[in-house]
Amino acid sequence: MTGVDTAAVQALLVAHAELEHQLADPGLHDDPDTARKVGRRYGELSRIVRAVRELDQVRGDVEAARELAAEDPTFAAEADALADRVPRLETELADLLLPRDPHDDSDVVMEIKSGEGGAESALFAADLLRMYLRYAERHGWRAEVLDATESDLGGYKDVTVAIKSAQSGVWERLKFEGGVHRVQRVPVTESSGRIHTSAAGVLVYPEPDDVEIEIEDKDLRIDVYRSSGPGGQSVNTTDSAVRITHLPTGTVVSCQNEKSQIQNRIRATAVLRARLQALADEKAQQEASEQRRSQVRTVDRSERVRTYNFPENRISDHRVNYKAYNLDAVLDGDLDGVLDALIEADRELRLRAS
Repeated sequence: MTGVDTAAVQALLVAHAELEHQLADPGLHDDPDTARKVGRRYGELSRIVRAVRELDQVRGDVEAARELAAEDPTFAAEADALADRVPRLETELADLLLPRDPHDDSDVVMEIKSGEGGAESALFAADLLRMYLRYAERHGWRAEVLDATESDLGGYKDVTVAIKSAQSGVWERLKFEGGVHRVQRVPVTESSGRIHTSAAGVLVYPEPDDVEIEIEDKDLRIDVYRSSGPGGQSVNTTDSAVRITHLPTGTVVSCQNEKSQIQNRIRATAVLRARLQALADEKAQQEASEQRRSQVRTVDRSERVRTYNFPENRISDHRVNYKAYNLDAVLDGDLDGVLDALIEADRELRLRAS
């Protein structure tokens, strides 16, 4: 195969067949976590297998059409049309064989934090949360709010949400959402109709497998307290909310959305694992590109990655010069356009580096 490592392809075909055999074993599904990992890897390799088979099929069709054209020139056009498909299919296969982000098949933990702009920033944080929840719904993903601190006007000072999928990797689609998101609009609190600019920060972590990050009990301080709503209003009469502090790193997470202290502890621990995994990844990648490893240092409008302009119904992603005038649809979860642009830009970077 031109430009493709044939030995690598054959090894992946063998691995795909072995995974298919594992999935056919009923005993595998007694361990849901293992079955899920095997299923995801099988799905990833299935895309490569389909590309290999399509390329082989088209090449065979080209050869057959050329043999026919040698006897009957009317088949020449068909042979040429089939031959034109081969380079495109080879490129698609080469793309699939590029080294992948090891977390691409992971679920994510996302945090949205209000920043500059006060109450308007908190309201915008709520808009961003709704956008991601609607996007998850469109893709059949499960989204669960783990913890939230509401503002008095109904927005969020900060909110943490877990987004999961049994089929495809959420991280692969959402990993570039980290950064400062800027909004330009007339706030509901503005009586003169003047457009304001404010910002909210988004952090995205791949949710690690339990085996990836080990947390020792001696490194944790766990506090329980009473869940509360906006303005400190109590919404729970028991101490069910949980705050976990990871002493070696000073990382603090909390969860109060479940009625059970046990469930809140489980959710908080999951978020802690994700944050510690992100810290470990960042430390390991300190020599890597700044663009690939930085998200939000401060929620400052000057560090924006994307702008949401309400008067013009415009969304702009400043990293890839993406611009579209469908902001209303984007905020309703139609994010694929901008995400595809980011993923394509990353693909081109990886192709140039390979």
